[in-house]
Amino acid sequence: MYSRKPLERKVEPATTALIVVDVQNDFVSLEGAFAKRGEDMAMIQEMVPRLIQLIDTARRAGVPIVYFQNSRGPWTQSEVQIERMEEVSPGVDGVITEAGSWGAEFYQGISPREDERVTIKHRYSGFVDTELDLVLRSRGIKTLVMTGVATNVCVESTARDGYMKDYRIVLVKDCCATTSKELHEATLENIERYFGVAVSAKEVISVWEALGK
Repeated sequence: MYSRKPLERKVEPATTALIVVDVQNDFVSLEGAFAKRGEDMAMIQEMVPRLIQLIDTARRAGVPIVYFQNSRGPWTQSEVQIERMEEVSPGVDGVITEAGSWGAEFYQGISPREDERVTIKHRYSGFVDTELDLVLRSRGIKTLVMTGVATNVCVESTARDGYMKDYRIVLVKDCCATTSKELHEATLENIERYFGVAVSAKEVISVWEALGK
């Protein structure tokens, strides 16, 4: 639909980072906050094994990985945030991804290594009041391979801000997920039209495996 440069030029391991957004119990587990408020968890649950495979491939190819962990608490929550959470999650007890809680922990199978970066964020975008830009520039990163939860909220927010800071954006459409097919596909359209490219995990894995030989 849109012209694009070869994927191989976009995701070279030396200048690419894999970004894993908010794959945490409250957003992914069938016992987490999303599930408790009645969200459709099918897409999110189905996505995780593909993401784990992509992470393993990135490690073998030498692609640096940055994980985001959303954290909420009294020191960082604003009145606006609290009001919004009460509106969208009226049936959920406690704070979603509250700092130090089980809900804020990474979901099973997502286990950052010591040499991988874990960045705490307090807003939808991973660029808002975090060290992400500094970390990426320090490593000479030019391309962000976007994955995680939720496609239309934190993944898209981070991808948009990344593009505004002149990073190439490659969104892996089957390694991110949300609770609605329509919302997921709307983000894919937004990315393709304005912010980057949307590709499959198979495409990225194929490139990284070929470059790793």
